[in-house]
Amino acid sequence: MENKKLSSTPLRSVLVYAKPYIAYLIMGLIFAVISVSFTLYAPILTGRAIDQIVGKGRVDLFALKPLLIRLGVIALIVALSQWLMSLCTNKVTYLTIRDIRNAAFRRLEHLPLRYIDSNPHGDILSRMINDMEQISDGLIMGFAQLFTGLVTIFGTLGFMLSVNVKITLIVVIITPLSLFVARFISKNTFLLFKDRSVTRGELTSLVEEMTGEQKTVAAFCHEEDAYKQFTDINERLRKISARAVFFSSLTNPSTRFVNGLVYSFVGIFGAAAVISGSGFTVGSLSCFLTYANQYTKPFNEISGVITELQSAIASAKRVFELIDEPEEVSDKGNEILRECKGNVKLSNVSFSYSPENPLISGLDLDVGQGRRIAIVGPTGCGKTTMINLLMRFYDVTGGSVSVEGKDIRTLTRDSLRSGFGMVLQETWLKSGTIFENIAYSKPGASREEVIAAAKAAHADSFIRRLPDGYDTVISDDGSNISQGQKQLLCISRVMLMVPPMLILDEATSSIDTMTEIRIQRAFAKLIKGRTSFIVAHRLSTIIESDLILVMDKGHIIEQGTHEQLLEKKGFYYDLYMSQFLTDEEEDK
Repeated sequence: MENKKLSSTPLRSVLVYAKPYIAYLIMGLIFAVISVSFTLYAPILTGRAIDQIVGKGRVDLFALKPLLIRLGVIALIVALSQWLMSLCTNKVTYLTIRDIRNAAFRRLEHLPLRYIDSNPHGDILSRMINDMEQISDGLIMGFAQLFTGLVTIFGTLGFMLSVNVKITLIVVIITPLSLFVARFISKNTFLLFKDRSVTRGELTSLVEEMTGEQKTVAAFCHEEDAYKQFTDINERLRKISARAVFFSSLTNPSTRFVNGLVYSFVGIFGAAAVISGSGFTVGSLSCFLTYANQYTKPFNEISGVITELQSAIASAKRVFELIDEPEEVSDKGNEILRECKGNVKLSNVSFSYSPENPLISGLDLDVGQGRRIAIVGPTGCGKTTMINLLMRFYDVTGGSVSVEGKDIRTLTRDSLRSGFGMVLQETWLKSGTIFENIAYSKPGASREEVIAAAKAAHADSFIRRLPDGYDTVISDDGSNISQGQKQLLCISRVMLMVPPMLILDEATSSIDTMTEIRIQRAFAKLIKGRTSFIVAHRLSTIIESDLILVMDKGHIIEQGTHEQLLEKKGFYYDLYMSQFLTDEEEDK
């Protein structure tokens, strides 16, 4: 029962997406009927032609000529109708796959960050690309076989009954054996194809990971380990694929054996009928043998594509698992944050990425408009998590976060996030020009605005030295510019949008000291009058903050200005002095 559920549900889901294109399906069916009808009529003409030349002195060329002309016309009609049928089925397939791919990408954009963080990116890519292509291949073959197969089976059955009822019954009784064989094998091969899709996603994930971090792999001399890991997964994929294809490929020869029996019985009983002189002619026997072959052909074709169909269903299951993933928790309301001044409040906030590992509990914070808040603490204390909660990348599990006195869960995410400008330690650039990357934060920005933002971020000088200046194309990973230059572009992006609130998470970590001093001055102008949250490891960059929060194990253990915290001689004092002494030792 479980196998049936797994294999049928994805297929029904695919058919739901194909429903809007039912007109193409109907046209495809019409052309299939035309093609099969004329194909089935051809053996009758062939049988009559054979009867005109069956014996010595009994060749009637005058009667043969019109039969041959009609056969030629039929061949043209069949070729044209088959081409039009393929056109319709391909149209349905590619439009359906387009809609499924769009639905998957839309769902991907609205999935909670928790899903993206907890699933290998390569596996998600494999579902979006490899599995989609597998569904497409299976659909093209499936639709074609469905149309021609059903019409051929019922049409041939009707023609055979009109020729000889007894021999037709022999064909009908024996042929279904091939369906039982095909069903038995396909039922037991679905899970093999499912495992193949999962392993292929695992391999894609590894390749994406290794190519994205090739420098790190090379720096730590892990090429051999990476290669061994790749070959292990690749070998597993080979074994699973070989088993799946081997067992699935048993279907075709098994059904062909059954169909061979049908053809043999028809030949034997038909020849006996001709010899007995019952009116069953040689031409009729030839016609019937052709019909018997055409009747069994759809069963052979269906079993021949069973591998593609099984693989397509397994891939569809993986794709629809993604599409059926619950979206990000919907907002309690659709209120838009129209006027944001920068008043933020956290009330008894608690949060954990997993229930068994609590991270933040009982966190309270009241930040007024225009205040500069610095957040410091050891790794894993909850600094970045606090930023994630402010931006609603994750929702709190207890308590509330408010902006302008409104619980952020009642606000639309777009209006909330448009109130923040963010520069992270991990830079992100898209494939495109320098201009497009800076203007990403403000669609429709003029060239003058972009250049002004770049100048404010001290990025203009290096941009102008590039081959095409602001029109220089950079790759999606920004590999053709340095890490520091990438960060300057991300800072320029925030300088352009001028938001009421800022989040700076190690925003100058990859920038040289001289440029950092200039950026700090630019930030000082930008921050003025705006609420700012600054996560920093270098404490020298946050000395002028209005309030410094010292976090440890998800709690604010100390807070105050730089001078106040030093006077306490607590955790912050130890942290600052250890860093200060380290800097002095490095200078020596």
